[in-house]
Amino acid sequence: MSARTTPPWPLVALFTAGYLAPYLLPTTVGRLNAGLPLSATEAGCVGSVLLLSSATAGFLLASRVDRLGPRRLARAGLLLAAVGYGGAALTTTVPLVVVGAIVGGLGSGTITSVAATGIAGRRDPHRTTTLGLLGVSALAGALYLTIPHLGPGHGQPLAAIAVTALLVLPLTRGLPVRTPVARTRRAATPLPHARAGAVLAVSMLGWSLAQNSLWGVSGRIGLIQAGLSEVTVGAVFATALGAGLLGVIGAGALGPRLGSALPVGAGTALIAGCIALSAAADDLTSFATGEIAWNTLYPVVLSYVIGLAASLDQRGRWAVLVGSASSLGTACGPLTGSLLSARAGYPGMGVLLALGLLLLTVPMTAVALRTRRGTPQDHPVVEIPLETAEARRAAYGTAGPRQTATASGTGPL
Repeated sequence: MSARTTPPWPLVALFTAGYLAPYLLPTTVGRLNAGLPLSATEAGCVGSVLLLSSATAGFLLASRVDRLGPRRLARAGLLLAAVGYGGAALTTTVPLVVVGAIVGGLGSGTITSVAATGIAGRRDPHRTTTLGLLGVSALAGALYLTIPHLGPGHGQPLAAIAVTALLVLPLTRGLPVRTPVARTRRAATPLPHARAGAVLAVSMLGWSLAQNSLWGVSGRIGLIQAGLSEVTVGAVFATALGAGLLGVIGAGALGPRLGSALPVGAGTALIAGCIALSAAADDLTSFATGEIAWNTLYPVVLSYVIGLAASLDQRGRWAVLVGSASSLGTACGPLTGSLLSARAGYPGMGVLLALGLLLLTVPMTAVALRTRRGTPQDHPVVEIPLETAEARRAAYGTAGPRQTATASGTGPL
């Protein structure tokens, strides 16, 4: 996608629609557990299947967005999300809910692939990423305040994702039908910075796994361990996402001034402490403190990681692959959180996740430092065909002394 011709708002809207499903994961899993004949672990499995489907779409489309066309793919993804999540919201038959979650997940993965590719092609990918995080955090916060008042049942969060996809659909008119190409030679270029990109993708898988292992069971921690009502838990989540908005605004204001190493490394270490605190919460104060501090830092670090991945390849392939690895980790999060909490309890799960995050700070910071030292970017060579007409020799005179002498009438005798 061209950074000059593609306006940012369609990309921001796609980012918001694509990431809404992971942001609503706690209430989605909790309501699947409460509204359908599913155990907590089975509900976590449905959430994992949804996000695994999203990751699969991202891996399949990593290098195909330009070829298939951003507008076409975005519309297909939004329609898949609307049909899948909407169908799952309207039925109480468990197999149909699972099928709807899979179809909706494919749609979410397609949407985020288009958004990531477009963001990577812009001059300032970090700024566009922060706008997208602002959008999804604000929308998810509003939904966490609204959904508890819409009655019981599993369908409300799924229907909210479907409606969001339909509302974003008209904005795809701002996307190009296909990437403007003037016979580029970059179509077959290999992935640049292969080692750094692979390390970042694997690290991001573990990073997202730890985050969403807690996020997938945060609702149950608030309801069961801290003894709070669903309305109170929803208010805490909305406040936490509101604090995340402030964090994203701060990250957007700082931009690249701090580089990527400090926000990614130090931010991940602080998140580890927040996860341990939130998992051990047994009252409103500790639960709210842990969730708000965690959600303030999480989108800040995520924005720098996405920007870091985008800087590794201007075509957006590493951005899509790292995002898909993140979705894969997110997909395994609900099930991992359910299993760890069942074996070690919520506080023990928090300690294990925090230790894993601390280990991941080393490779992620190393990639950020290497990029800061200035790895070369891949600049595509573009051939621009020019229309030319063959010149007629008789239309031009001669140059040099002979022309001058002839013009003055003093040519050789």
